[in-house]
Amino acid sequence: MPLIVKDYTWTQTETIVYINVPLKGVKVGKVDIFSTDEYLKVHFPPFLFEAFLSEPIDDDKSTAKIGNGVAVFTLQKKEERLWEHLVINNNDKDKSREIRERALLKAQAKLAAESKAKATKTQEERKYALETMMKLEEEGRAKIQKMKDDECEKATVQLEAWKLKQRQIAEEEAQLKLQSQRIKVDKQSKSEKMHVPRTSDQCKVKHDQKNRVQSISKKKQVDLPAPRSTGNIQIKFTPRVFPTALRESRVPEEEEWLQKQAEARRAINVNLAELKDLTEEERNPDWLKEKGDKLFATGNYLAAINAYSLAIKLNRKIPAMYSNRAACHLKLRNLHKAIEDSSWALDLLTPPVAGNAGARTRAHVRRGTAFCELELYTEGLQDYQAALTIDPQNETLQADTHKIRQIIQGSAP
Repeated sequence: MPLIVKDYTWTQTETIVYINVPLKGVKVGKVDIFSTDEYLKVHFPPFLFEAFLSEPIDDDKSTAKIGNGVAVFTLQKKEERLWEHLVINNNDKDKSREIRERALLKAQAKLAAESKAKATKTQEERKYALETMMKLEEEGRAKIQKMKDDECEKATVQLEAWKLKQRQIAEEEAQLKLQSQRIKVDKQSKSEKMHVPRTSDQCKVKHDQKNRVQSISKKKQVDLPAPRSTGNIQIKFTPRVFPTALRESRVPEEEEWLQKQAEARRAINVNLAELKDLTEEERNPDWLKEKGDKLFATGNYLAAINAYSLAIKLNRKIPAMYSNRAACHLKLRNLHKAIEDSSWALDLLTPPVAGNAGARTRAHVRRGTAFCELELYTEGLQDYQAALTIDPQNETLQADTHKIRQIIQGSAP
């Protein structure tokens, strides 16, 4: 049986009721408070305080504060008037049980309404984030299409100009050829009939025609460059050099990591129903990762989560997607999801080699941060120590690890 608290005090105004309940030395973390518009309960084992209020209150506007060994309640009255009594004089156990059950039903209904409102708000936020992302992508596509149209129009103008120039050159060559043929016919005719020697004027005309033909020929040669010469290009690939000395190298692990990365890039799921409405660019996990990084940088964490989630649906073997999504969940304080995504990333970042050291460090720090935010400092310290083992010269990691250790030991400032 709990010990009923009777040494409480209360005061009131026409609009507010103040109640002070002593906590008998019980720690704050063990105090449980439950209230509705007609019922108030404070349970701190082995003590219990119950108040069946004589008048209704506005539970949404009422507050409770705990400190200095006292729980202080500020209850907003629904009607502005002074109460004759704080609680009703009720010795009927059945009546008390009925009030408790009614209070419990009200609390459950209120909780269900709040949960529904929260779900609706979350759905609206996701819808807004998706619409915003789609709008940004549409603007990006429109900008790219405009650039393509401008380049196409420019190329069309240049092509038409080149065609016009070629037609002009062809017409000039045809005219020169016709004039040359006429002169040749006239020459032959005069030579056969009159046998008269060629005059200086005729020589001059022929010389001018020859010069014009040579000029046009040179001009054409300048405008139309000669074909490229064929040949073979020898390509030599630089052998891969691992960052550690050969005697300390983990070449098999490095090669296994590179092979896993290559396999991950090829493991794209193209049978998703969501792909029907996506462009070829949007089906690329690398493009989605870049989009998520840009959205994260602008503070649009929900849209970034959507981009990373779609990339994960396309390819579940890229650790960066999970690690980056964990960073978004941390910003939104979805701490359990941040832990889950960081763990997925660490599972994929195997074997541990120099090539994935930075990614493993970030994943450990993000999971450790989420643990610490949940006040699971021992688990958080393990992740920070793992990150410090990978990057022992990182001063920020050293300071954070020391601070977590002080919190565990109870010596944090």
